Amino acid sequence: MSSSPSLATTTPPPTPSQPTRSRRRSHSRREGSSLPWRYVGYVGYYVGAGLISGAVVHHPMAPTRYSMIAASGVLVFLLATVLNDIVLATERQPLSRIARVLGTSTMLSFGLGMLSGGMQHFADLPERCAVLIPLGIVLSFVAFFLKEAKRPWKRIFGLMGLAILVVTALTFLGLRHIAPTMAESGGGHSHSDAEPKKGSDEGEEGDHGSDTTHPPSQPTPSPKDPHPGKEPGHDDGHQH
Repeated sequence: MSSSPSLATTTPPPTPSQPTRSRRRSHSRREGSSLPWRYVGYVGYYVGAGLISGAVVHHPMAPTRYSMIAASGVLVFLLATVLNDIVLATERQPLSRIARVLGTSTMLSFGLGMLSGGMQHFADLPERCAVLIPLGIVLSFVAFFLKEAKRPWKRIFGLMGLAILVVTALTFLGLRHIAPTMAESGGGHSHSDAEPKKGSDEGEEGDHGSDTTHPPSQPTPSPKDPHPGKEPGHDDGHQH
């Protein structure tokens, strides 16, 4: 009894599709064309944060002026966020994601502005910057994880959040301890472009005016004097 072997036909397993050379070229070309726009976006990040940092520190000196500067910084920062995170994003973002990105970016811009501005001007305004620096740490930390993380609250209230809280508390206590010493040592901020007082100038001018003595006026020659240029008693050889 003969048995014929059955030939089993085996098919090779499907190989994962590899990106073609043309697809790789188009991807690299797309990244190269977006690179200048990403540069513009990052410049907007830093310029916006810089405007906000100066505005939050100097706001009590001229509230209207520095409120406008802060609003300009927020606008620049948001435009950079829209460009980098929405326009140049590889995937289309839903409306809820766009709203969250814009809101958290506003928080992040103020947090970074408080932190950088407070550090820069602590020697000038120690009492104010002792509050701005810790507040900037907390606000920037919370805003960043709300913007980037998929489960932000787990990160914020996790181990890293506890570490940030400890660092913030120590920073606040340390700066509040140093601030009175900085204020007593003459750390005062002076960006005053005020003009000198008019009353003081007038008083000085009045003092100078009272001190100066005018030379006595020279006597004018009498019209009856036939020789006005000659001194009295001058003998010119003529007998009258």
